[in-house]
Amino acid sequence: MQLPLEGVRVVEVATFVAVPAAGAMLADLGADVIKVEVPPRGEIYRRTRPRYMGYADCDFSEHPPFQMDNRGKRSIMLDLTRLEARDALLRVIDGAEVVITNLLPARRQKYGLDHGSLLARHPRLIVGAISGYGLGGDEADRPAFDYSAYWARSGLMDTMRDEGLPPSLQRPGVGDHAAAMNLVCGILSALRLRDADGRGRYVDVSLLQTALHIAGNDLANALVTREPTPRHDRAAPPNPLWNSYPVAGDRWIMLVMIESDRYWPRLCKAIDRPELETDPRFAGGLARAAHSGALVTELETAFAERTLDAWRPRLDAAGLIWAPVNRMEEVPDDPQVRAMGYVYELDHPTAGRFETVGPPFRIDGLTLGTRRPASALDADARAVLRDAGLDELEIERVLGDRPKP
Repeated sequence: MQLPLEGVRVVEVATFVAVPAAGAMLADLGADVIKVEVPPRGEIYRRTRPRYMGYADCDFSEHPPFQMDNRGKRSIMLDLTRLEARDALLRVIDGAEVVITNLLPARRQKYGLDHGSLLARHPRLIVGAISGYGLGGDEADRPAFDYSAYWARSGLMDTMRDEGLPPSLQRPGVGDHAAAMNLVCGILSALRLRDADGRGRYVDVSLLQTALHIAGNDLANALVTREPTPRHDRAAPPNPLWNSYPVAGDRWIMLVMIESDRYWPRLCKAIDRPELETDPRFAGGLARAAHSGALVTELETAFAERTLDAWRPRLDAAGLIWAPVNRMEEVPDDPQVRAMGYVYELDHPTAGRFETVGPPFRIDGLTLGTRRPASALDADARAVLRDAGLDELEIERVLGDRPKP
C-alpha cells in the first residue's frame, strides 16, 4: 500500500537530534527527506561512535543514534555562508512541501530561511521548527539542548527524583524525541489544513513547551496549588503497591497497583504472606498508607527471597500490574519488543546489517520504517541539485569551492 507521505518532499536544515528525529519519522511515512549538512565534515553528531560514549568493546563504524534519526534521508552539504549555496538551497526548497529546521531565529533570518520569507516565496509551504524556548519572548534566540530547556528549566529534573537524592541527568535525546513527535503532529495537521484551504503555515515547537506537556499532571497541580510538588519516597510511599522493590540477584521490580484494595489479596497470596492480608495495620488503603513504612519493610523482605526469573510467573499468574526494571541491554531481547517488531534491521554499505529503533506508532495495513540507512555525507548532492533544476555549471559553482570532508 502507498505510504501516507509518498510524493511529499521535505528539506531538513538541522543538527543533532530533535528536528532530525522528526525528519526520520516523516521518512518512515514515505516522505523524500533531503538533509542539508554543513562543510567540511557534516554535523558533529554523524561522527560520534559507540566507543566515544563509553562502549569500550564495540567497534561499530557508525553512530547508531545518528542512523536511527537520519535513516532514509538524502544528504547534501551546503555552505550557507555563500550566496551561491543559499540560492541553490532555495531552489531545492522550491520543489518541497515541507521545510524543517532548528536554526535559531536570527540565523534563519540571516540565511533567508525564516518562515516569513519562505512563505512569501512559497505560499503553500509548511515550515516547522524546534527551538529551546519558542519563537516569541525575550529568549527566542537563546541556545538550548533538551538537558537545559526540557529537563532542567521545566521542573522535570527537580521532580523526577526520590526524596533526599540530588537531581540527575536525563538520558540522551529524551526531550528531543518527545519534541520530534510534536513537530510531526503539527506538520501533519498543517498539511491537512493546506489540503482544505491551500495555505501554507508555520509550526512552532519548543523543548520547554514539550516538557510542560510531558510534566502536565504535576504542572496542572502546580498551577492550581502553587505548592511544592510532593516527592516520591520509596521507603514510605502513600501506596506501597505503587512502588519499586529489590529482588534477589541485584534486580528490581516495579509494582503499579493504583487500585490497591483490588489487588491487595492477590499480592499477599503471590508473595506467600497471607497473614498480611488480615493484619489490621494493612486492612484497607488508608491503613496501608498510615503504616506505609512498615509495609514496605515487609514487602522488601518477601521480594528479597526470590530472583526476578522466579517472580515473573508468580506475579503474572496472580494478575498483578507490574514490570521488571529492565537493563537497557536486555530491552532488545524483550519478547514483546520482538513480537511487535519495534526494532528492525538496516543494511549499511560499510557497517553491514544492524538493528535500529523503529517509528513510535503503527498504522494497520502499512509497513512503516524506511529500510534505507542514512546516506553518506554529501552522497546525494548532485542528484538533489539536478532535481532542483540546476545545470552542471551551476552545480560546479555551488559544490566546487567547498572544503573537502
